[in-house]
Amino acid sequence: MLSTYQYPKFEYVRPPEQSGADKKRYPVVVVGAGPVGLAAAIELAQSGVPVVLLDDDDTVSVGSRGVCYAKRTLEVLDRLGLGEPCMDKGVSWNVGRTFFREEEVYNFNLLPQADHKRPGMINLQQYYLEEFEVKRAQELPNLDLRFKNKVLSVTPQGDGATLQVETPDGVYTLETDWLVVADGARSGIRRLMNLDIEGKIFKDRFLIADVVMKADFPHERWFWFDPPFHPGQSVLLHRQADNVYRIDFQLGWDADPEEEKKPEKVIPRIKAMLGDEREFELEWVSVYTFQCRRMNAFTHGHVLFAGDAAHQVSPFGARGANSGIQDTDNLCWKLKLVIEGKAPPELLDTYSEERVFAAEENLMNSTRSTDFITPKSKTSLMFRNATLSLAREHAFARALVNSGRLSVPAILTASSLNTPDSDVFAGDMVPGAPMDDAPMHVDGRESWLLDNVGKCFMVLLYVTDPAHVSTGLLNDFEVLASAPLAPELVLVSGKPGVAPQGIRLLEDRAGRFAERFDARQGTAYLIRPDQHVAARWRSLDATQVGTALARATCKLQ
Repeated sequence: MLSTYQYPKFEYVRPPEQSGADKKRYPVVVVGAGPVGLAAAIELAQSGVPVVLLDDDDTVSVGSRGVCYAKRTLEVLDRLGLGEPCMDKGVSWNVGRTFFREEEVYNFNLLPQADHKRPGMINLQQYYLEEFEVKRAQELPNLDLRFKNKVLSVTPQGDGATLQVETPDGVYTLETDWLVVADGARSGIRRLMNLDIEGKIFKDRFLIADVVMKADFPHERWFWFDPPFHPGQSVLLHRQADNVYRIDFQLGWDADPEEEKKPEKVIPRIKAMLGDEREFELEWVSVYTFQCRRMNAFTHGHVLFAGDAAHQVSPFGARGANSGIQDTDNLCWKLKLVIEGKAPPELLDTYSEERVFAAEENLMNSTRSTDFITPKSKTSLMFRNATLSLAREHAFARALVNSGRLSVPAILTASSLNTPDSDVFAGDMVPGAPMDDAPMHVDGRESWLLDNVGKCFMVLLYVTDPAHVSTGLLNDFEVLASAPLAPELVLVSGKPGVAPQGIRLLEDRAGRFAERFDARQGTAYLIRPDQHVAARWRSLDATQVGTALARATCKLQ
């Protein structure tokens, strides 16, 4: 039990398959009601796809576990209706500081630009995120959330999968067209299907101590190399909700996990760090090792893997839950289009293509961070310590300091769904990039760019005067609008005005969109449902848009 949190117990409901209902085949079944599985089920359900979500437990995760949620993840959670509760409860931060022994040698700011809705990061215990997700899931009429439903077997088929599921009322059979697997790092379904996961297991141990205390520490991330209170090792400090502080102590591979979790071993470490005068209470303690591994492919016929079931990284850099939630953001719009017959099944192959690339990037950064934090040879240790010493005075050395390269979204520049630039652009909004945010005015109200895009394909057209848009252009778009997969045309303008009837207008009064997207009169962007750039042009041509849209949905012949 935790002193700051009361674990909910979710009700088990006898499944209809065990209550005499007619046998039913479901479009999608998701396995695993952690942050990733819940995010997938919510996104599918709120986009109109009926989904069943199975979990073998009846509460949220035990212990704070995942802590840090990055700006991009918060933007995804906004579209799931979860951004505000997470922000209200979490601890926002942008600045991280790195210390070597007793001196600060390096600091960074995750959000150096102004005018973004969300901060670089929030800290929030995983059980709160899961509780918010469960509440949202229960609001959706086409999401059947089933607790105490344990998957015993999976039989993949050419057009779906059959599951044997165990409940307190016995075993029943469940059939689905598509199975999304998000059952965690020890994925039972991955093992049932005899699928490999390959990578590196690191021989080191870390102690997690969640400590309740009142302290006036700033909302920042602090990381120490070789501090006087824990010599020869590293320590990480994060503040979470409810005055809970996460402290990670490096222990070394030879440490006995069971011994190190005992209060008589943990409390002296914390007192050495905080001082004898600081009052605190132990909330949760665990010892962990970590690994950097991934599956070779995330799609296996009609079985799709996401989150820790597909890839695992070390905790340095907050890349676990963040990358998992971004998996679902990539997967769900594609799965919806395939289910609706608006895109071929090959579109789901690009889920694996794009998210394997992102996982590989995360694994590379996570491995480099771990190698720097836990050097395994005298030479590596000498290099690390020399780098930290030089970083006090020299910028080149600060760039080499690696206390965990923090989670950033993958820029999918090599994706087969992109249309390469045919015009010259400056800035970062290349095809494949996730969109930058920007303040907007919509119908006279202050808003944000990312709150007004996503969930479907859109064309953002930048104009100096929204009242003077070419009639020919609008007529061309009428042809696109009659297609099965029609993009929405949205105008962006630097000044107020009135758009043609039926077309939305976003007013870029601060000029941030023009700046960040290198936009001028006639510039157009094709945006994917997951807010990634698919294509961009200096002048808009409906035929080019149609071709780019076909490419972005694997329909280009």
